[in-house]
Order: sequence, then C-alpha cells, then structure tokens
Amino acid sequence: MQVFRHIPPHATKPAALTIGNFDGVHLGHRAVINKLLEQSREQWLAPGVLTFEPHPREFFTPQLAPARLTSLREKLEMLEELGVERVYLCRFDQAFAAMAAQAFVNDILRRLDTRMIFVGKDFRFGADREGDIATLVRAGIEVESVPNVTVDKMRVSSTTIRKALTQGDLAQAARLLGRPYSLSGHVTHGDKLGRELGYPTANIHMLHNRPPLAGIYAVKLSGIAETALPGVASLGVRPTTKENGKPTLEVHLFDFDRNIYGRHVRVSFLKKLRDEEKFPSLEALKRQIANDEKMARDFLKENYDD
Repeated sequence: MQVFRHIPPHATKPAALTIGNFDGVHLGHRAVINKLLEQSREQWLAPGVLTFEPHPREFFTPQLAPARLTSLREKLEMLEELGVERVYLCRFDQAFAAMAAQAFVNDILRRLDTRMIFVGKDFRFGADREGDIATLVRAGIEVESVPNVTVDKMRVSSTTIRKALTQGDLAQAARLLGRPYSLSGHVTHGDKLGRELGYPTANIHMLHNRPPLAGIYAVKLSGIAETALPGVASLGVRPTTKENGKPTLEVHLFDFDRNIYGRHVRVSFLKKLRDEEKFPSLEALKRQIANDEKMARDFLKENYDD
C-alpha cells in the first residue's frame, strides 16, 4: 500500500476515492471501502482513501476531542488488510480548515483525477462544511452515497463504539467493529514489577494518549506466534504503584517465557474482568492478579479454545 503524505502534483491514473476519518475502521467504514474497491476494479480506476491527520476535532477542540479508537499506524494497518492500494494523508491545519469547498475540488480532487467518490449520505467538506454531494456532482464527479450500516437496529458509528468500550461492553463493540477491539504497539521494557510479583508482563508502547477503555481484560496477543496467545491485560494508570501515572498497557501471557522485546504486537480485548483499583499493598495486588488470571483463563477456555 502506498501512503502519500502530500497530494502529488498530477495523477498517474484516474482515481476512485472515499473520504473521511475512518477512526476504528468499523463495519460502516468497511462497507464504503468494499464498495470503492469493487467499483474501482470494474471501472479501471485507482482506488484510494483520503483521510486527515490529526482528526479535525483534535485540531479545533483538543480538550473536548473524543479518544481515538485507532492510532494512525493502526488505521493504516487495517486499511492495508482490507486491500486499499493508496492512502492520501491530508494534514489538517489552519490552512486546510480554511480551504473552501471549490478549492478542495480544484487543488485535491482534480489533481488526483478523481472520477468517482464513495461517501455517506451526510458527507460535507470544505470551510464551514459548505461542500456536499451536490457540489461534487456539479464538478462532474460521479458520487455514490453508501447507506448507513446497522447492527441490532443500531447505526454503526465510532461514537457508539466508544460508548460500548467505555461501558465495558466488548461484545457490542466487536459486533459494530466486525472484529474484537484491539490496540497495537512495540513491546518495551517496563519497571519489571510484574516479574517480581511472579506475573511477568509485556509492556506495550501505545500510540494513544487517551485510550478509549480502561481496566483488566481477558485478551489474546498476536504477532509472536502463528496463533494468537491467551493472556490477561491491565490498561490503566497503575494506582497501586504510581502517582499520576500515564495510561499503560501490560499483558501477562499464560505459560509463556520468551524474550519478545522490540516485537510489534496486537492485543485483542475479549472480556472486561473488572475496573482498575488501588490496593493497600503489593501482596493484596498479587492476590488479585492471581484471581484475574483465573477468570481470564476460564473465560478464554470456555469461549476461545478450539
């Protein structure tokens, strides 16, 4: 997959595009992207995804912006898995925010020789959201409006998925995403406290300042072996051992003792076991970790053993 951090001066092939933030790459996004890929093959067009970094809400109101479901790297990984050939990253800054809809058409869409665009019915673009589907049609671009995707009579959206994750409803989040919710990153060195307590952990460097979930979870970790490995994870600020800690993801893999520092892994969250809490002593924490491991083992054996 080619990733363009600047719009090229001219296109090498007429393009079909979809445009949006694609946070989470959920079932709604996948419906649009699958339609893009299908139609671009039929029309002999180059399929591409045009997205923004940072998220516009992070630019306008960073304190009020929602937690991201996916980091930029995670989003790109998932788009590549879907078969997307090209991604155009538009830097969302003051100049981009002030770009008029017609300038967006002339300076971006025409330079990419855009012939078709696939978007949701409420798609808007340009300064003050002045551009819409009719604007694109007047510019001579064929537009296909892809209907909203619903699950259990609920519209699939990033907002709904964040709510499910915050409430600990991982099953609902997975239904809306079309997969278990996951975070990825490299395994880094931690403070080794887990090893001292008898529960060594892989410390995963997250590209999320504010992950959309917190607590203790039954998980599976991929990127190390041919099949995903079972474990129990803590995602939080570690109040028993840290003051004003930052969010940290630690995974204890069952019956596993290998050096995996530096490996890039993905952690899939399958069931929330409990909220994070502060314990009066390390011994109390150790007893709770033992209980967490048992709950995670029981859940994974019952639900995920082949």
